[in-house]
Amino acid sequence: MGPHPAVAAIRLAVRRVLHDVLTDLTERPAADRPAAADGTPLVLVACSGGADSMALASALAFEAPKLGIRAGGITVDHGLQPGSDLRAAEVVTRMAALRLDPVESVAVRVGREGGPEAAARDARYAALDEAADRLGAVAVLLGHTRDDQAETVLLGLARGSGIRSLSGMPEVSGGPGGAGRTHRYRRPFLQVDRQTARKACMVQSLAVWDDPHNIDPAYTRSRLRHEGLPALEKALGKGVVEALARTARLSRDDADALDAWAAEAEAGVRDADGRLECAKLYALPPAVRRRVLRRAVVAAGSPAGSLFARHIEEVDRLITGWRGQGAINLPGRVEAQRQGGRLVIRQG
Repeated sequence: MGPHPAVAAIRLAVRRVLHDVLTDLTERPAADRPAAADGTPLVLVACSGGADSMALASALAFEAPKLGIRAGGITVDHGLQPGSDLRAAEVVTRMAALRLDPVESVAVRVGREGGPEAAARDARYAALDEAADRLGAVAVLLGHTRDDQAETVLLGLARGSGIRSLSGMPEVSGGPGGAGRTHRYRRPFLQVDRQTARKACMVQSLAVWDDPHNIDPAYTRSRLRHEGLPALEKALGKGVVEALARTARLSRDDADALDAWAAEAEAGVRDADGRLECAKLYALPPAVRRRVLRRAVVAAGSPAGSLFARHIEEVDRLITGWRGQGAINLPGRVEAQRQGGRLVIRQG
């Protein structure tokens, strides 16, 4: 008799991602391949102790040895709740019980920039990056589900941030710089619903921890999860989550194509000195032009995470609605100004 359907579903999702990791690894130059101390590929799971990440940890522990991969785990202690260090130690014990090795708890200090959710996310990824670099991991698996993807799409829609925001979370992503980091993070469960992950934990008798922040109405995502999405399903019927996840996939394809177009177009709108020519920018389709402008602003030193659609729209008006306006101040002390038919973007 085979495993429960929920367990089979999560194992299949992880197996596919591990095959992708191995394929990607063999295609990299040898110098760009991260390596653990013993030379065996190491894949880590980021595990909070919740149902999604515990299901992911169990599937990784089951599938990795069959492919000659070492499986380890990292839990991040954000220090935002009393007893968080004890909870992290318990998660380490649970991961070790699954025969993951190495397993670690990493404590972080969460700042305030960008709000509590963004600050916690930034601290978490910084800790995961450090651990993966130190241990030589070829990939870090994240337990984001199809439900998480739907929530991300709705949040992007509410912010009015454009098609890239609607594309949600990618299946593969990573931080800048460092061998293998552009392919570091993998999300096997983006086609798996949250209930399947929880069911897999239940039938395997895996203890899970429910983060109280996930039901705290002080957090935007929590309100969306417990109030917004149920209201949409009540008004529109079942299938909203699946439709939003499908929107993310379609939007990502479109956004990737437009980004590639913008990257190619950028060289053609600069003069011999590398300055952006306003007339040539004006001739580009708006979606491509705004991407060229965003690339230029980020290259000048504006943090991508602080740069919103309204900022790029203001810069775009220097091209499409020129009335002699002055310099535009942007995040990161960057300013954009039109001078003699050229767009000058630099740090002030």
